[in-house]
Amino acid sequence: MTKILMTTPLVEMDGDEMTRILWQKIKDKLILPYVDLKTEYYDLGLEKRDETNDQITVDSANATLKYGVAVKCATITPNAQRVEEYSLKEMWKSPNGTIRAILDGTVFRAPIVVKGIAPCVRNWKKPIAIARHAYGDVYKNTEFAVPCAGKAELCFTDANGNETKQLIHEFNGSGIIQGLHNTDESITSFARSCFQYALSEKQDLWFSTKDTISKVYDHRFKDIFADLYEAEFKEAFEAAGIEYFYTLIDDAVARVIRSDGGFIWALKNYDGDVMSDMIATAFGSLAMMTSVLVSPGGQYEYEAAHGTVTRHYYKHLKGEETSTNPVATIFAWSGALRKRGELDGLSELGVYADKLEAATLKTIEDGKMTKDLVMLFEGEATGLTSDGFLDAIADTLAAM
Repeated sequence: MTKILMTTPLVEMDGDEMTRILWQKIKDKLILPYVDLKTEYYDLGLEKRDETNDQITVDSANATLKYGVAVKCATITPNAQRVEEYSLKEMWKSPNGTIRAILDGTVFRAPIVVKGIAPCVRNWKKPIAIARHAYGDVYKNTEFAVPCAGKAELCFTDANGNETKQLIHEFNGSGIIQGLHNTDESITSFARSCFQYALSEKQDLWFSTKDTISKVYDHRFKDIFADLYEAEFKEAFEAAGIEYFYTLIDDAVARVIRSDGGFIWALKNYDGDVMSDMIATAFGSLAMMTSVLVSPGGQYEYEAAHGTVTRHYYKHLKGEETSTNPVATIFAWSGALRKRGELDGLSELGVYADKLEAATLKTIEDGKMTKDLVMLFEGEATGLTSDGFLDAIADTLAAM
C-alpha cells in the first residue's frame, strides 16, 4: 500500500527504560507500515541528557515551538539512587518540568475508556478530564538543606533595589527550605485554556486549590480564575449551559468521588500530577490515560501520563518477556499525528490516527490485552505479552 506522506515533521522525544523499548516497537509495528514518518528526533534518554548537560531537553522544547507538534516518550527524573546507578554529573531536573517551563500552557489528561472495563468508582459513567497547570510550583522550585540553627527569610528585591523580607522560620537545628513561585501571566494562560477547553467540550469546569491555608499563593490562582471568568467567559458559559465553580481541593475530592463524571477538573501543577494518577487508576490503569500539553502559542506536546516502567525494564534486561501496557504511548502517537494532519491539512493522517485508536480499543474489547487489564475486564480475556498485544493490534488495524 502507498504510505501516507507528511509535509512537516513531528518533534520526536525518545525516552527511557521499558517505555523506550515499546516506543520503537510501536513505530515498527503500527506506524511505519502506514505512514512515511517525518520526525525531528531528540534522544531524551538519561545518558544523553547527562552527556549534553541537559541541553538536548531545551533543544527539543525549542523545536516544538518551531514545528508546533511533539510526541514524547516517558523519561526518568533522577533521584540520588539514579545519579549513582547512571553515574550522572548531577541530579538533573525533570525533563517534563523543563519542557513545560519553555512551552507554558496547560496539560489536559483524560482516561481512555474501554467497553468491558468499569471504573473502580461505580457511579462514574463518563470520563473526568484533568486540566493541570504546566508551569512553576514544586517543578520549578529552589530548595536546600539547612545545616544548623539560624534564621530563614523570604526576600524580594524590586527593580529599584528595594527589599521586602518576611521570616520563614527560626531554626534551632538542621532542616529543609523550599521556595516556590508562579507568575500572573502563566496563571492567566492556564485559566484561559481551561475556560476555552470547557467551552469546546461543552463540559462543566471545576477549579480547586487550598486558599484557606495558602492565603496569598493559592488565593492568587482563585482570584485570577474568577476575574477572567467574569470578564470574558461568563456569558459564553451560560449560553452553552455549562457551569464554572471553585471549591477547596478537599471538598472537590469528595465531590469527584460522588459524581457521575463528565466534567473538567482544573488543578495546580502538583495537584494535577497526583489527581490525574488517581483518576487514571480508578478508571483502570495508569497506562490508560491521554496527556497533551497545550501552550498559549498553539503548540502541542503529546505524551503518556505514566513513568518508564522500571520494574519491567529490569525483567527485560534479564531476557524475560513482559506484559507492559503500551496504550497511552500509542494514543500519544495517534494524538500527535492527528494534530499534525489537522494543522497541515492532511485528512488521511487524521483518519489513520482514528483507526489506530479504534483498533487498539477493539483489540481490548475482543478480550486481548496486557495482564494489568485482565483482572478488570468484565468477560473472557487473554493476558498477552507486550509484543503479543502489539501484534494483535497490528492485525486488527490491518483488517480495517
